[in-house]
Amino acid sequence: MDYTRKELMVVAAAREIHDGEKVFVGMRLPLLGFAVAKELHAPNAVGIFENGVIRDWPALQSIFTISDPPNLARALYCGGVVDVMSLLQAAKVDLGFIGGAELDRHGNLNTHWVVDNGKRLRLPGSGGAADIATLAGRCIIIMNHERRRFTPRVHFITSAGYGEGGRWRTENRLPGGGPSRVITSLGIFSFETQSREMVLTSRHPGVNVEEIKRETGWPLKISADLEETSPPSRQELAMVRKYDPKQVWTS
Repeated sequence: MDYTRKELMVVAAAREIHDGEKVFVGMRLPLLGFAVAKELHAPNAVGIFENGVIRDWPALQSIFTISDPPNLARALYCGGVVDVMSLLQAAKVDLGFIGGAELDRHGNLNTHWVVDNGKRLRLPGSGGAADIATLAGRCIIIMNHERRRFTPRVHFITSAGYGEGGRWRTENRLPGGGPSRVITSLGIFSFETQSREMVLTSRHPGVNVEEIKRETGWPLKISADLEETSPPSRQELAMVRKYDPKQVWTS
């Protein structure tokens, strides 16, 4: 392959962004995904950043944090956290990207604490992820696929997916749509309509189903229409590398 797995993840993320959507972008791979989408198929998408920045075009240069000067220059708006979180509360955010240390079969994420070698290890916490998971029209979860991180039940629900499955979100009055896709280093997942359990819908090139099962901590459901993820086109790959020329995030 002439691309890395992370570059494929960026492209898969970009493909989830529709033209005209207001997108809570986040950092690292979603940041690149937003840039690729803007360049190729979603010119009217608007990027919203947790620090209060709103942009209608990617950062003018490669950035490492969302507060780097190139992300502030020529922004539509530079405000504060409350300003952008109020957009979530007003149901004006179509899509949000989130990730975590642990993910379970119903799309719940943990960024609070895990057990490592018998010891409880404190993690950074929510940031804005809990708000995005609760209030965005839909969420895309993006993270590396490892068995220790794909657990039947997370140690702590930081960012709610579908809770215990079924109608859990409705019964707990969570207004957002919940996760619609999980993009990992091995494949792409969606959620069953009734049970709200993750289902493998696409495996990445060079990855077989058995490998994905081995790296998943529960009996994984496989779609009857399982596909192979389409590799990045030349244009998509060129855009990824335009915004990450040194492959800081995608090596």
